[in-house]
Amino acid sequence: MSRHDVIIIGLGAMGSAALYQLAKRGVRVLGIDRFSPPHEQGSSHGDTRITRLAIGEGAHYTPLVKRSHEIWRDIEREAGADLLTQCGELIISSGNRKSSIHVEGFFQNTVAAARAHSIAHELLDASQIRTRYPQFNIRDDEIGYFEAEAGFVRPEACIDAQLSLATKHGAEIRTGETVFGFEPGADSVTVKTDRDVHRADRLIVAAGAWLPKLLGGDFAKLLKVYRQVLSWFAVDGAAAYEPERFPVFIWELPDSPQAIYGFPAIDGGLKVATEQYTTTTSPELVDRSVSMREIDHMHCNYVAPFLEGVTSRCIKAKACLYTVTPDAGFILDTLPSSERVIVASCCSGHGFKHSAAIGEVLADKAENRAASLDLSPFRLARFSA
Repeated sequence: MSRHDVIIIGLGAMGSAALYQLAKRGVRVLGIDRFSPPHEQGSSHGDTRITRLAIGEGAHYTPLVKRSHEIWRDIEREAGADLLTQCGELIISSGNRKSSIHVEGFFQNTVAAARAHSIAHELLDASQIRTRYPQFNIRDDEIGYFEAEAGFVRPEACIDAQLSLATKHGAEIRTGETVFGFEPGADSVTVKTDRDVHRADRLIVAAGAWLPKLLGGDFAKLLKVYRQVLSWFAVDGAAAYEPERFPVFIWELPDSPQAIYGFPAIDGGLKVATEQYTTTTSPELVDRSVSMREIDHMHCNYVAPFLEGVTSRCIKAKACLYTVTPDAGFILDTLPSSERVIVASCCSGHGFKHSAAIGEVLADKAENRAASLDLSPFRLARFSA
């Protein structure tokens, strides 16, 4: 039986960040993943993730993403990696929209968060958006929020850099190892896998879409897993969609039940996606392939009417998983049954931008330190209030 100070189950967005932070502090930490991260089985793949400082899901997220930007710049210097690109972000909405992102009032919440945290931004009318970004085919009644410090991070590169640095600082990583379960005790937590038995003072469970099955009980009812599709399309006149001339965007479409979001054309294509919350799945049952019917539907209904010069030629398409709580918020808390077990997951589709800072506060909790940021909005108790 191996013995550590902390064990982490799941080495995706939050798990890899926590592993790096703990190893950097000299903590004896073990990270376990059933695959070999970064991988395409969960929620932390697809080349890019939007990062934005003013958060429409709530102003309480902004300190997390601000700190994450600082940490990613530190990691870039230490690892020599390219992780964060600040190409700006445009959010488009209107009073007559039929779609929304994560929460109602997303656009207004974003503006309020920017003002509350003194984040530099611009509010644009339709004419100003057309002048600055003619790539968008917008209506006269639509408006925009532009944030210059926003952009995208590269999830696979972030995870790879953090795991590499964690190893450099002394962390032990076990990949291709499946956790069967864990048992908290009076003075430790025991983790059983298909290969071994491990014991530690603290356990961080950051298993993403595998959380409902791993934790069971109320978590199996609380958390829902949804399949999402990501598509990359070739563009005519690629220069117009390069990061120097085109921002990341979120668009609450006027006549569609689904919003879209997307990125500049990098690595060979323009990535555009929607979000669906109608059909649940699981990591074991999800269809990880993407059909031509899905690709054609995406281009016909969500790309061609809104983005100029984006062709129907799909360069690639991938499926990923969202693990979602009832309020689309995170869970960063200890189990009610044991202070030794920390649950860290349920990004609800908007978590990667915060993950570097979450790794830091998870390290604080695992070492029983006072957290540097306020975690009260992410407590489990809010679901039973």
